[in-house]
Formats: sequence, C-alpha cells, structure tokens
Amino acid sequence: MAHFTPLSAAIGGALIGLSAVLLMLSTGRIAGISGIFSGLLNLRGGDKGWRIAFIAGLILAPVIAGLIGYGMAQPRLPTNWIVIIAAGLLVGFGTRLGGGCTSGHGICGIGRLSPRSIAATIVFMATAVVTVAITHHLLGG
Repeated sequence: MAHFTPLSAAIGGALIGLSAVLLMLSTGRIAGISGIFSGLLNLRGGDKGWRIAFIAGLILAPVIAGLIGYGMAQPRLPTNWIVIIAAGLLVGFGTRLGGGCTSGHGICGIGRLSPRSIAATIVFMATAVVTVAITHHLLGG
C-alpha cells in the first residue's frame, strides 16, 4: 500500500456506512455481501432486483472509476490456480461457518451492536493480524 490517503478512505467509509443504513431503512435488509449473493442463488426468492443492482454496483463501480482515470492497484494473486480455488472455497466455507461475511458483521453487525457480529469481527481481525505476522515476519513474504 504505497499511497494511503486518509481523507478519501474516510469519505469512502462514510459512504459505505451511509449505504448500509439506507439499505436497512428502505428494505430492512443487511448489506452483507454473502447474504445478498446467496439470495441471488435461491431459486424461490422473489426479491432479486435490488440484489442484482447491489452486486452489479460492486462490479461496475471500480470499472467505471478506472475508465474515468482513477487508477487501481493490481492485486497480487498466486500463479497456481489450485491455490486460488482452494482459497475461494475456504473463504466460502468460513463465511457459512461464521454466519456471514466480514462486511456484514463488521459494518452492519457492529453498527447494530450485535454481540455475534462483534465477536466475529474480533476473530476476523485477530486472524488477519496473525496471518500478516506469519507471512511477512516469519516467512519473509
């Protein structure tokens, strides 16, 4: 992370929080990406319109930002497809096991003072700290 800009980060965080509040107020739904996406996979659900718009916005916003001149850092991915697929499956498994994703628990759950979400976010953050410590300091990554 070469160019940390606190002002744009704060504005982005405020916009994410505002959108989560607006979604909750207008639909009664939580802006957790895993729940929104899994609702798209449910063949019986009838509320697909807002879910499609939400997921499309997640994809289109950075694409449009790139097209109008905002540079985006290239992610560093492993070159081994087996590692990428295994990582994706582990993330999906962890999301189901944890009853939601980091965005749902961290942004919406903590905002609602949900004890389950607060505990989940503490576990997410502690795991991230340990992972960075191991990969960057012990393994030299």
